[in-house]
Amino acid sequence: MTKMHLKQWNIALWVAQVLLGVMFSMAGAMKMTTPILELAESMNWVNETPEWLVRFIGVCEILAGFGLILPSLLRIKPKLTVLAAIGLVIVMVLAMVDHIMLGEYKMIGINVSFALLAAFVAWGRSKKVVISEN
Repeated sequence: MTKMHLKQWNIALWVAQVLLGVMFSMAGAMKMTTPILELAESMNWVNETPEWLVRFIGVCEILAGFGLILPSLLRIKPKLTVLAAIGLVIVMVLAMVDHIMLGEYKMIGINVSFALLAAFVAWGRSKKVVISEN
């Protein structure tokens, strides 16, 4: 593969990492700081979930968001980026199952999109354009 192709792959991976990282960090912050009753108005699953679990999911999303960006950016344990991406694929699959159980079929497309983007990051940072440690 030429250097130009690797550069294009690297740019695409960084775009995906930042997009997912920012999105999940924001979603996690919302789950951490928004009152539960207010969250339940826009997210039906919150009604069926203990508050501690909603807050825990928020913490996990924030950590995943940081994990998608910081290890690669700082070149400190960049394999953590791959693990964060794999974790998000798993979370999105579980979210799809939850949406199916709640009959929220129109939400599944979003989960599939995020899962595919996270899988792209996991694959790309483990096989295509691996970031080395300092």
